[in-house]
Amino acid sequence: MRIRKALVTAANPRQRTLPLQTLVDPQGEPKTALQIVLEEAAGAGIEEFCVVVCPGDEVPYAEACGNLRSAVRFVSQAEPRGYGHAVLCGRAFTGSEPFLHLVGDHLHVAQGRTSCARQLLDVAAKENASVSAVQPTRESQLTSYGAIGGRLVGGDQPLYQIDAVLEKPSPTVAEQQLIVPGLRAGFYLCFFGLHVLSPEILDLLEAQLAAAPDRPLGLSPALHSLAERQRYLAFTVAGRRYDIGAPYGLLLAQLALSLSGRERDRVLTQLVELLALRPTES
Repeated sequence: MRIRKALVTAANPRQRTLPLQTLVDPQGEPKTALQIVLEEAAGAGIEEFCVVVCPGDEVPYAEACGNLRSAVRFVSQAEPRGYGHAVLCGRAFTGSEPFLHLVGDHLHVAQGRTSCARQLLDVAAKENASVSAVQPTRESQLTSYGAIGGRLVGGDQPLYQIDAVLEKPSPTVAEQQLIVPGLRAGFYLCFFGLHVLSPEILDLLEAQLAAAPDRPLGLSPALHSLAERQRYLAFTVAGRRYDIGAPYGLLLAQLALSLSGRERDRVLTQLVELLALRPTES
């Protein structure tokens, strides 16, 4: 499985400005969150990009692409009809090829030299299957992420056969339907914001849209259907995701990027100085 294309969704009206936020990357260069996302994918071998945006956002997003602007095309989601619908808007771009899917408001910091996107693409190529990156997540955070249930199939590798996918389940529902043997109690495998998907996912989204044209179209139900129809895997990448739309998410993402780069010692020193400060009593 060779992946040449990446589809980035950034059309949530409530989060449309998040990918345009500026951070400092591990090399000390100021870049937008979108540019960081695109560069991670390009460094993993992606050649062409499509970003799904809200109508009218094409110009600021084009300016936010940095040096990759010439490799990026934009598609607007005319109406906010759901995450799955945003993915479906990229169908003309992805065509009949498998593709890497990323979300514009998540940044990833790898533990080691191999990027999170590269790790996932390597697994997809080796297994010749759709693969979603996941991260063990505390049950208190379940309502922020899609989650999977399944079983370990990778031996020494954290690779799982997906049996079920639910979007933002409650802890009670997750305990009943999303058990993963071997995972610590109180933790579940939640999506990481990175997926390698076969083109069949778009057929499933089309079918679900036709069955309920007036409802928002989510991605998780289509991923659940994908798991029922073909081999669909989850892989725990060596790294962490940072949802920059969560409370303090942008701050935590910046800290993670800084601590993974060449200014680590300087940032740590400033953090220690900050922690040593005591608020004055009035």
